[in-house]
Amino acid sequence: MDRRTILALVLMAIVFIVTPILFPSSRPPAPGSDSTMTATTSAAPPTSATPAAPSAARGASAGGAPSAQQPAQPAQPTANAAAPAATERAAAARVAAPESVTFATPQSRFTLLNPGAVPSVVHVQGYRDLRPGRRDSVRLEQSRERGPLFRYRLALGRDTIALDTIPFKVQQSGTTTTFVAANPPITISYATTSDGFRTAVRGSVASAPPGSALIVDLPSELRSVEADTLDDLRHLAYAFKRPRRDVVSIGFSKLDSLATRVDTGAMQWVSVRNKYWLIALMTPVEKPTGASFVDLISRGQSSTGKVARVASATTIVPLSNGQFAFDLYAGPQSWQELHRLGNDLENVNPYAGFMHAVVQPFATIVMRTLLWMRATFRVNYGWVLVIFGVAIRLLLWPLNQKAMRTSIQMQRIQPELTAVQKKYKDDPEKQRDALMKLYKDHGMSPLSPMLGCLPMLLPMPVLFALYFVFQNTIELRGVSFLWLPDLSLRDPYYITPIVMGASMFLLSWIGMRGTPPNPQTQMMSYMMPVLFTVMFLNFASGLNLYYGVQNVAALPQQWMLSRERAKAGAATGAGAVAAVSTTRARSGGTRKT
Repeated sequence: MDRRTILALVLMAIVFIVTPILFPSSRPPAPGSDSTMTATTSAAPPTSATPAAPSAARGASAGGAPSAQQPAQPAQPTANAAAPAATERAAAARVAAPESVTFATPQSRFTLLNPGAVPSVVHVQGYRDLRPGRRDSVRLEQSRERGPLFRYRLALGRDTIALDTIPFKVQQSGTTTTFVAANPPITISYATTSDGFRTAVRGSVASAPPGSALIVDLPSELRSVEADTLDDLRHLAYAFKRPRRDVVSIGFSKLDSLATRVDTGAMQWVSVRNKYWLIALMTPVEKPTGASFVDLISRGQSSTGKVARVASATTIVPLSNGQFAFDLYAGPQSWQELHRLGNDLENVNPYAGFMHAVVQPFATIVMRTLLWMRATFRVNYGWVLVIFGVAIRLLLWPLNQKAMRTSIQMQRIQPELTAVQKKYKDDPEKQRDALMKLYKDHGMSPLSPMLGCLPMLLPMPVLFALYFVFQNTIELRGVSFLWLPDLSLRDPYYITPIVMGASMFLLSWIGMRGTPPNPQTQMMSYMMPVLFTVMFLNFASGLNLYYGVQNVAALPQQWMLSRERAKAGAATGAGAVAAVSTTRARSGGTRKT
């Protein structure tokens, strides 16, 4: 078995082992899967992880034991003394029906609740609910049993006041909606901004004692509005960003229902998301280096299914001179929108796991390129993928040409390599020197065998990046192309994966023409297209489209090189026959003399 075969087998093993781990297939739920969510949400609402006592949470680990590693923090308000009173006020307030107030922005419409002064539902304009039978716009909300998206509490010294127990007066003026309460004197305003889905939230508390804070309970769920509800629920996660640190994502499935997770320190933003939608509380854009939030306290909730649908999380907004300020983003995980807001918010979904650091730069380049092509050519994203696939193949053409010609040259000198290895098999030093001389005589280097595999390895980071782009980018959500209803979902007729596999087999078949018979190579050439076809059946149809276009675009080059290989093989064979004839002629002449 030569080195090329061994190297190919190693690459196959890497593909077969790593790819299923990175790309688990997901089956879309049957129509009516929304009923499964309804059944789950009938359970009791989650209880927040005792967020009213942040200083106590900092000093305890998940199991409740004190943590000696936690740094000293400024004293924060505690609600232990006022917890019974707050509970009674909350229970009394929930008996009365809350008042709904509409607050509109250019790209969304909020339903705010009074008492509470919190968003209950966010209607996102320009996007459609993709669940079967739905035609309305996207609504970011929790189930009715779990109430509004947020809950606010004020920690004032030793007293904690739940704002859903306080009636507010509502004042609407232009693009601002303000909630004003007299006892205690609180003002909370929501104002539209120029960033579309971002809303400025500002508040003040008169005569607030030092160390006061606003405690915010984040959404414990986001109801799915996707065709593949189960896959959407798998992406449910909380996330936060510390200054000069990477984004931390906490999947709902990673949270324990029996232990509280406490992430300490100042944070630039905290969020909850599913596959395509995001609700984030962030430091105001006018303070790009600031941090408005302290700690994130999260906990899982009991679940009857395999996918965690509900969790709870709380963060703290310290008051400065009785005032607080943060921005609220409620909308799509659009790369352009989030990148414009800064603070690495576009990385709120750090996909690819341990390979994130490698895949993320390629994903960013791919995303920027696709958006630029879409804006420049003004065509459907399907045609953008076709153009992108052909462009990538043309860019790799010179490298493929050189690598394949190197492969032809290696095939030509293979008999000499085998002879040298056999001649000096007992003397490794002489064998190395002889091989170096042989490579030099043919204008090659010892690294030449590796160049034959380079064209297969170079597109892999782009392929990985495209997979995650298609699985997580809202720009491709619901985009139809030809017979494909959604480029981000699998092909319902399996045409694109079959075409991809067939084109891959055709490439292999053309590539084997003119090469010496090798049963192992033939087996790999037949099996790889079949395995890739099966593996790609449930992948995004856009990914299959891109990969199939790349294979078809590579056929002319493969055909040209196959002909070149056949000519080289014929010349080599003719030279060998001539050499044998000359040897025989000389031998015959000598005997006759």
